[in-house]
Amino acid sequence: MRVMRAHIDLPLAVGTQLVLPEAAAAHLVRVLRLREGDACVLFNGDGRDYHARIVAADRRRTMVEVTGAEAVDNESPLRITLVQGIARGEKMDLILQKAAELGVARIVPVDAERTEVRLDGARLARRIAHWQGVLVAACEQCGRARIPVLDAPAPIAAIAEATADARLRLTLDPQGPHALPDLAGRVPDDGGEVVLAIGPEGGWAPRDRDHLRAAGFEGLRLGPRVLRTETAGLAAIAALQVLYGDLRG
Repeated sequence: MRVMRAHIDLPLAVGTQLVLPEAAAAHLVRVLRLREGDACVLFNGDGRDYHARIVAADRRRTMVEVTGAEAVDNESPLRITLVQGIARGEKMDLILQKAAELGVARIVPVDAERTEVRLDGARLARRIAHWQGVLVAACEQCGRARIPVLDAPAPIAAIAEATADARLRLTLDPQGPHALPDLAGRVPDDGGEVVLAIGPEGGWAPRDRDHLRAAGFEGLRLGPRVLRTETAGLAAIAALQVLYGDLRG
């Protein structure tokens, strides 16, 4: 029997009772139709699943009791940071959702020369909150108990500072010097960070590529076809996980 999971941004401890925030209550009670006595799983991003039981559910509040906790060990040993040129609407949502499912540890949205979406002020704040919600929902579904870190959008000129700690930086390039098997021995297997940079819908402009080269990014070939922005990163992440991460079997 499938146990329903919900994220809440609150401390959790075994033996405590708490009132669920409105979003989690709506998800569990009004959408999934759970009732008093039903079991659920809560998580807050600390790496644990907290088993809980609904002890009260009415129009005013939903209260749960935390009955147990267990560590969730399903994070990839390959720490991938996705540097993603900001894409429009549902494309960006798809990229974030699937990146979370594939085990990406961190996402850095970047404003590139050919980015078609310009965000600032209140619109930027709303979009960041929406993206965070997409990541949370993806983790609820796929069973992750740690939510990928979502950086604030940055200009491509700041990419060197944003990825300064990484030991391997890659960007897709049909004429790049490297293929995926060439990376054997260079991909860190001790928790080190691999950065993968994917351009927006129009691809990287020459000035964007100058910034990437200056920041130490190396070109990576990924097959003979040109992939859309919503396909390229996900295909490369999956391939990296198969060769060097936790999809090796």
